[in-house]
Amino acid sequence: MAEPTSRPATAEPPYAAVYFDCDSTLSSIEGVDELLRWAPPTLRADIAALTAQAMTGTLPLAAVYEQRLSLLAPRRQQLDEVGALYVARLVPDARTVVAALQSLGKHVGIVSGGLLVPVQHVAASLGIAAANVHAVPLHFAADGSYRDFDRTSPLWRNGGKIDVVRALPATHHTLAIVGDGITDAETQGHVARFVGFGGVVVRPKVRERADVFVATKSLAGVLPHVLTAAEQQALAGDARFAALATTAKTPT
Repeated sequence: MAEPTSRPATAEPPYAAVYFDCDSTLSSIEGVDELLRWAPPTLRADIAALTAQAMTGTLPLAAVYEQRLSLLAPRRQQLDEVGALYVARLVPDARTVVAALQSLGKHVGIVSGGLLVPVQHVAASLGIAAANVHAVPLHFAADGSYRDFDRTSPLWRNGGKIDVVRALPATHHTLAIVGDGITDAETQGHVARFVGFGGVVVRPKVRERADVFVATKSLAGVLPHVLTAAEQQALAGDARFAALATTAKTPT
């Protein structure tokens, strides 16, 4: 695996907070793709193609979001099942990386264009505070059937993550964003540092726009780019996290 590539960042660490995307960043799956298991076979290829185009920036996110959810019409129970899959497929060292950042006093959060219920499963598993979790809520009927998504959320359109990070508490600034998709890359220049994560999938447009791009399969690869040398030394001296220092520098 290639070594991380970088270009000048907006601001060097230390950062008060580190926020992660969920799909293909904290977890190795795409939640919407997992919903395809309940979709009619005739729709699966079309929906998967829409997801791919939204992630690479070929189509605006808002142009596909409503159509995709209308076709999938997920039930409430299905979202819990996808949440369990997210947790089962966490990327290597996700739990330890989050715990290490929190041990250094960082605010850790999730900002995702995915669906809130499954993303909340990830946050609970990683010990991330519910107040630091931002994703798109869905509305359901009394029988659990899909009604609509929360159209007031900015996260179903391009540029929405910029709005979310701007609205974070002052104590969360300066912050770094870690993610794999074009909506994560849009935050570059609006946050202290955008770290492109290619441990699950490498998207060329994201690599081009990232302040730094990390291709290690382990999430530990982001640590040298969101921590100061002193913070990294503090982790190396903590028995709980010492192994992360080696993992962070080892392409896999």
